[in-house]
Amino acid sequence: MDIQTMTAFFMWCTIINGGIFILWTVFSIFAPDFVYRMQSKLFPISRETYNVVIYSFFGLFKIVFLVFNVVPYVALLIVG
Repeated sequence: MDIQTMTAFFMWCTIINGGIFILWTVFSIFAPDFVYRMQSKLFPISRETYNVVIYSFFGLFKIVFLVFNVVPYVALLIVG
């Protein structure tokens, strides 16, 4: 695999995962009750526990997104 192909791959990974993160954030900010009701139908969970879990998952997703998508993409841009 050459650097241009890997750069394109990580660019699209960054765009797609960034879009998912932005969409999820927008839903959680503008419709938190709707998201909680949908999740509480699947998993019986209190609102306080849900808030802790969702914000912890936001943080984990952001770290994984940066480490496995953005950093390799920027490194390939620098090398290429």
